[in-house]
Amino acid sequence: METMHMADEELHETDEQSVDNVSDATASNDGASDDDYGIPMDEVEAVLNATADKSSMTPQMQRMMKRQAENTKRVEESIKSTKSNPRWFVPLFCALMIIGLVWAVVYYLTGKYPIPAIGMWNLAVGGALIMIGFLMTMGWH
Repeated sequence: METMHMADEELHETDEQSVDNVSDATASNDGASDDDYGIPMDEVEAVLNATADKSSMTPQMQRMMKRQAENTKRVEESIKSTKSNPRWFVPLFCALMIIGLVWAVVYYLTGKYPIPAIGMWNLAVGGALIMIGFLMTMGWH
């Protein structure tokens, strides 16, 4: 029984030593992962912030800086080229569709209003207002 107890203690001690060795190895690798590409992080940050001197940059860093500038230019051009409608456009087409709907509903409920003289053409007027509003939605950017 005593030999089993001693064997358990020895096994436990070797497990602790192997865990310590693994943690030491991991800690030593953490510092090396920053320079995996041979470029210090402070230089990369300087390039990304556009504060680095171009003559002291490596070719990799110069390419990275050029690519970043091209991406920025492309995004700015796409923002400038987007079309937008005037501020009154959306309220107008919404109002036209609502007015057309109300026009048709009022005619159905009363039988002669909103314009008694035109009779059934009130439905055409309501439908036309709704269609104009709907067609305007297709031009909305």
